[in-house]
Amino acid sequence: MANKPDFFDEMNGSGTSCRPPYASYADWFERQGAQTLKKKSKDAEVFFRRTGITFNVYGQQEADERLIPFDIVPRIISAREWSRLTRGIEQRVRAINAFLHDMYHRQEILRSGRIPVDVIAANAAFLPQMIGVEPPGGIYTHIVGIDIVRTGEDDFFVLEDNARTPSGVSYMLENRETMLRMFPELFSRVAVREVSDYPKLLRRSLAASAPRGCAGSPVVAVLTPGIHNSAYFEHAFLADEMGVELVEGQDLQLVDGRIAMRTTRGYTPIDVLYRRVDDEYLDPMSFNPDSQLGVPGLMDVYRAGGITIANAPGTGIADDKAIYSYMPDIIQFYTGESPILKNVPTWRCAEPDALAYVLEHLDELVVKEVHGSGGYGMLVGPAASKREIAAFADKLKARPANYIAQPTLALSTVPVLTKAGLAPRHVDLRPFVLVSPGKIEITPGGLTRMAMKAGSLVVNSSQGGGTKDTWVLEE
Repeated sequence: MANKPDFFDEMNGSGTSCRPPYASYADWFERQGAQTLKKKSKDAEVFFRRTGITFNVYGQQEADERLIPFDIVPRIISAREWSRLTRGIEQRVRAINAFLHDMYHRQEILRSGRIPVDVIAANAAFLPQMIGVEPPGGIYTHIVGIDIVRTGEDDFFVLEDNARTPSGVSYMLENRETMLRMFPELFSRVAVREVSDYPKLLRRSLAASAPRGCAGSPVVAVLTPGIHNSAYFEHAFLADEMGVELVEGQDLQLVDGRIAMRTTRGYTPIDVLYRRVDDEYLDPMSFNPDSQLGVPGLMDVYRAGGITIANAPGTGIADDKAIYSYMPDIIQFYTGESPILKNVPTWRCAEPDALAYVLEHLDELVVKEVHGSGGYGMLVGPAASKREIAAFADKLKARPANYIAQPTLALSTVPVLTKAGLAPRHVDLRPFVLVSPGKIEITPGGLTRMAMKAGSLVVNSSQGGGTKDTWVLEE
């Protein structure tokens, strides 16, 4: 595979020899025939299709569901690299939780002037209904997904913090299951850390976050918006793997001061609700009165300490892209430490000087909506036409506070198997973090998302990106 000098090749580094984490795999790969690998790749696609591993895509007239492309060449991370990443992730997650508690209580970081009051006051993700509320165990973000990109041997950056309802963990698990099925001999040859215990750890972590008054084994349920949600496969998958009920708002009711789910034996009170419904739709009595997805009275029970909602309502301010630009200050403020993992330099378009710079350099930058997700509503300047840039400039001038901008990073590449052989594709990584009182657990690896088109930097599944298995090597 030819090297691309502009990008760090995770398999070959900056030279032509294989990097140590890939050595054993590369030796195995070279002994495989091209036809064998192509057949395995097709077998994997058939397996995904039979299992129903799909991603619902909004706004697509030709199809509601799409099979996420899967590549059989794993991404491999050494134990040393992973150790550094986990230290940085844990530091960041602790700071996020402390920040959320502060925002809904004393707001010390605002008093200190480290973050402007307007950034919070004008933020739609900030929920006044959460002011003064103490979540069970003091945990706001029970499940976190930290998006990480790499630009060099030792250069890692956090691209986004997903603190609301991070998705993708089911694909991480199914990717590993597929690789184990396709290449069992590889896992006896290469010592790879397991990820299959994630559902067990998730249930244990959620149960540990139950309200103080919970008696006996906590009852956990997963709240889904329903089958039309883009991540419904994941909601059903995780509920099944954890051995808990998958419920919709219509299945829940306020009974004797508790939120209870309808069963064949009547109503059963729930202690922990792992919600995959957005804040706005959680409770029509507290938020959107037209919501059919939530549960009337849920927030009253929550405020009284009668149920744990994971993640807590109002966590969206922590993964807002405007707040992201303040994360180095947030980490320093709450931990007293310098960030282990760097932020991507960010221009806040709400600031006149930053806006002027961004408008002058739109063809060089990536511009994102502050509340955007899934790769929607963004501009990748170097890949955009003059007409697209001009149209985006108009949107930016009309609502500058709605956008942030970042430089176009030289994202690392990982080889994928194409018809012509191995070819480089840009990737990111979403490790998944479980937080419970006194404990933070980080699944070894996470979801590697890859751009399917040569040279593309867009890895989101909703934008046609694919995934691959992520291997963290044993020490």
